[in-house]
Amino acid sequence: MKQPANVLHLTLVVALGGLLFGYDTAVISGATEALQSYFSLDATALGFAASSALIGCVIGAIFAGVMSTRYGRRGALIIAAVLFLISAVGSALPDNYWVFILYRIIGGVGVGIASMVSPMYIAEVSPANRRGSLVSCNQFAIIFGMLVVYFVNYGIALLGSESWLNTMGWRLMFGSEVIPAGIFLCLLFTVPETPRWLAMQGRHQEARTLLKAVNPGADIGHQWQEITDSLQDKSSGGIVSKGLLGVLVIGIMLSVLQQVTGINVFLYYAPTILKGFSDSSIDLALLQTILVGVVNLTFTVIAIFTVDRFGRRPLMMLGAGIMALCMLVIGSAAYLNAIGGYLLVFVLGYIAAFALSLGPVTWVLLSEIFPNSVRSKALSIAVFAQWFANFVVSQTFPMMNDQNSWLYQSYNGGFPFWLYGVMGVFTVYFVYRWVPETKGKSLEQLESLWVSSDAKGKTQYV
Repeated sequence: MKQPANVLHLTLVVALGGLLFGYDTAVISGATEALQSYFSLDATALGFAASSALIGCVIGAIFAGVMSTRYGRRGALIIAAVLFLISAVGSALPDNYWVFILYRIIGGVGVGIASMVSPMYIAEVSPANRRGSLVSCNQFAIIFGMLVVYFVNYGIALLGSESWLNTMGWRLMFGSEVIPAGIFLCLLFTVPETPRWLAMQGRHQEARTLLKAVNPGADIGHQWQEITDSLQDKSSGGIVSKGLLGVLVIGIMLSVLQQVTGINVFLYYAPTILKGFSDSSIDLALLQTILVGVVNLTFTVIAIFTVDRFGRRPLMMLGAGIMALCMLVIGSAAYLNAIGGYLLVFVLGYIAAFALSLGPVTWVLLSEIFPNSVRSKALSIAVFAQWFANFVVSQTFPMMNDQNSWLYQSYNGGFPFWLYGVMGVFTVYFVYRWVPETKGKSLEQLESLWVSSDAKGKTQYV
């Protein structure tokens, strides 16, 4: 069967990797209390249950670059889909805590691969003037996956008593991932490889044909020349060379700052936090978590329609500033013992700002800024840093909030929120000072930010 090359079709199929990313990482949010009860977990063990998948994400990110170079972008995503299926079945069955952890790590490897390869695939098939919005569709899929699993978790919680949820309901939550993982695996066989990967393999005729198909009606001659020129001197593509080390540091910092501003504290622990803010039942907290997902999704859609119009830098700075403000208010309310339902407004404000900026735009920038010849390796390193930061944040939040009695009593639980707020302020400065604007430029044109040619035509890094 001939594989279609419509760029929207390719984006929607590959973005299912983002949906599985969101689904797999957020499914734990509805099951934390059930897992704590079933396995008799303390704060540290609960934190590890929530963050263990992130170990797999780190491993997946490490190997994603090699996989996507050797087996292709689509081949790496097929591997990720198989891992999602194994994890969904395995994490729903065990009676042993460490067996559960093992299958969560396996799913995390799939997430780590998909989190890097899905936006890279979309960026490599997208026209320059639509690349920001199309790559942002992957973030939309991530948030949609989270929202779907929030509804799934809430629906499962309504099927029985709290006792039933603690013994059986949580298993259905994790097992439900089989459905989207199976759909993703099947649909991946309907998409081709990217033109840039095909060109890297010397399959120029296929690459040129596909490039023309995803740019209907456009003259691809100049773009094709840019692609072939960028791949001619592969020996000069060392990541540690001076110029590429600079862009790699920028990519790593963007990845880390996306996490240390605290987003996954809300995504992983939302029901527990919201229950504490309003002294509500767990069912109501799960319902409020759905509201968090709706806001996240809504503002991600706004980002899709604005990132190619207003640019990456303005959205990043505006969003990070609002995130910092909301976190500082939440931390101050906790410190002053002024906790109340009104804080939901600031939680939603924080989520909205993230969905408008650091959520989708960080992935857009990461998929754009690295030169073709090293994109897989450099993006793999940046995503590795992101997942490692994610793990640290997710593991330390319960410790700062519950386990460290001195820290909790001294700041009434406000300290971690203040810390994330300060990181938001630093993010505004970092983007203003170091991150270039990339909208409207082809991937090859963006290489001119880091790459130039000397008088003899030899590639050098600046």
